Amino acid sequence: MRKPNYDKYPCIEVPGGEGCCVSGWEACLDRLRQAAARREASKTVLVVECYPGVDEQAVYHLLNRRLTPGLAVFAPEAMLAPAHIDALVNPFLGGDDPVFGFLCGLTLPEFFDPGRVATLRNRVQSFPSGLVLVVGCGASLIAEGDILVYADLPRWEGQNRFRRNEASNLGVENRTLPGHLQYKRAFFVDWRVADRWKRPLMSRWHFVLDTTVPNQPRLADGEAVRRGLAHAITRPFRVVPFFDPAPWGGQWMRKVCDLGSENPNYGWCFDCVPEENSLLFRFGNEQLEMPAINLVFAHPRALLGDGVHARFGDEFPIRFDLLDTMGGGNLSFQVHPLTEYIQHHFGMHYTQDESYYLLDAGPGAGVYLGLRENIDPAAMVRDLGQAQAGGAPFHADRYANRWPAKAHDHFLIPAGTVHCSGADSMVLEISATPYIFTFKLWDWGRLGLDGKPRPIHLQHGLPNIQWDRSTPWVEKNLIGRVELLAASERWREERTGLHEREFIETRRHWFTDVTPHHTRDGVNVLNLVQGEEAVVESPEARFEPFSVHYAETFIVPAKVGPYTIRPANRGEPCATMKAFVRDPAALTGNQVAGTTAATVTRLRPNVLEPLQSI
Repeated sequence: MRKPNYDKYPCIEVPGGEGCCVSGWEACLDRLRQAAARREASKTVLVVECYPGVDEQAVYHLLNRRLTPGLAVFAPEAMLAPAHIDALVNPFLGGDDPVFGFLCGLTLPEFFDPGRVATLRNRVQSFPSGLVLVVGCGASLIAEGDILVYADLPRWEGQNRFRRNEASNLGVENRTLPGHLQYKRAFFVDWRVADRWKRPLMSRWHFVLDTTVPNQPRLADGEAVRRGLAHAITRPFRVVPFFDPAPWGGQWMRKVCDLGSENPNYGWCFDCVPEENSLLFRFGNEQLEMPAINLVFAHPRALLGDGVHARFGDEFPIRFDLLDTMGGGNLSFQVHPLTEYIQHHFGMHYTQDESYYLLDAGPGAGVYLGLRENIDPAAMVRDLGQAQAGGAPFHADRYANRWPAKAHDHFLIPAGTVHCSGADSMVLEISATPYIFTFKLWDWGRLGLDGKPRPIHLQHGLPNIQWDRSTPWVEKNLIGRVELLAASERWREERTGLHEREFIETRRHWFTDVTPHHTRDGVNVLNLVQGEEAVVESPEARFEPFSVHYAETFIVPAKVGPYTIRPANRGEPCATMKAFVRDPAALTGNQVAGTTAATVTRLRPNVLEPLQSI
């Protein structure tokens, strides 16, 4: 096993950031007092807007006690009664479904009582002089404020607070509800509402309050945060990964990523899911953690590129994560929804096509993918139903193909294809971003980490199974699709997928020296799948050299343009997997399959132009 060098806390250094961030409540309070004093006004309204999951009551009480304002207002007091809020959001929660709902189109003002809002606004406006404090989610609905502080929280920390019964959903007190139901409500309602409210406020932030670590706040100047966001899209960067155990989890990441022993295993590593990951900014000697999605909101075109932004707006469409079953068990036998199904049933406009790239594999490792030839669909449906009802276990091998898997194999999984990774595999999962829409068909009769049966989704899964994706089709379309596109003495580029129905293109580069790349006005996501360390550089010295280590995922914004990657140790064999959004007008893989690299160059000059020898 290689020596761990995986960086679990990647940080972005903000130019000129010295003194722009402070930590600890005393320093944060002093900074706010100084900001109010600099106004030299008879009255100052300090608004502290909070993202769902922030302990807004604790923030309110602490600021009220320590700043001693003349008037203090807690914004949630103007919200509708909890029963009314429940009635407002229930249509989006899918009834008794424990996992799935429908993405809401609600806005934050709909959670508030107009009369109560008007009363609090009048109190703030009519207060004659001194400091006025307004705190909570929706605080900027009560008052625009002379000083606007945004108390933010990454979604991953919000999820952990649900699990620990430390947070409630927007506008209600439900912290005793099971964490997975709180997460569901946050995913389909709270975070959508809060993000709609956050976007237009970002340009007005005077300060950003990092509340990720309880009782360890950090406060940064809003202008410095915006400068950090603008700096991030000029260079490669990584989001802060997070790790989670799983019923099928393994032990590979514990060693390679140097993780602790507090969990029995680690099944997941989310290292490129900007909706849930965070960014770490360093301002001199201080660090600030904030949701990575803020970067997508602030600079969508520079980050994603014009073409990707035109298709996806301010959503990051590519997800990389790691699935560890080394010393563990099979993932659930599953299927992802077809595009029309996810649109009609859940309100998403694109679906979770994906692929499995094998970083590592033990002897006998395999991947379940597609159906066996000439199976009886009715018999499979019957057997799945009986297994779910507590009858005989479902025999997946009777109905599904199990393909042998080794390191660097790439299995393509367009939506509607039954699949799962088997035990003793280390998977880099490359997928589209709608990441919770996995329909479990069978979970091998095991319990979740909470000791309870995991939800099975036959009612959703069965309508999406594509029964014609059997052995011959899978062999032709989803396995071993490697095309040599270009090569030199120092590197070669291969196209490894994805399937023509998927909008993500993937490229593998093997290299022992400097290898040229180009974003071509589209965001690139890469993982170092072989080699101890590699260095990403700008041929024009537009950013500082950026080091990445084995199994780390990194993002290259569209704005970067040309860049190179080389082994940190010259001559060491390395490899990267790169994903980007495919040009809709590009030729399909079948149309270039079997052609020579020279022919590919003629047909697709946009692919090979940046890959000439240097």
